Amino acid sequence: MGVSMEPRSWPEPDPVVARAVRAKNYGRQVPLPVAVRDRLGELFPDEEFAEAFGKTGPAGWSPGRLALVTVFQMAENLTDRQAAEAVRDRLSWAYALGLELTDTGFDFTVLSQF
Repeated sequence: MGVSMEPRSWPEPDPVVARAVRAKNYGRQVPLPVAVRDRLGELFPDEEFAEAFGKTGPAGWSPGRLALVTVFQMAENLTDRQAAEAVRDRLSWAYALGLELTDTGFDFTVLSQF
């Protein structure tokens, strides 16, 4: 039997990621994902998606975080594959999602299943 995932609060942006985002955007307007996290915090709390959590099975990605990924995906007109790569590659997305610099993200097929 697998482990179920429980709703929990997102972590604050990783300090290393936050410093890098601030340095790269010094004197410029921050990217949309950074502005969203700074102004709105945890936009889609996992508690709002409690029914989406499986009772058993492997732990998956937070439904709240996936919802925010789809918002950024639509705002930038990205494919599922491009959005999954943005989670892995873009500091602004890692910042908004509260991910550590070493987070490997998820397989792009997760978005179509979500």
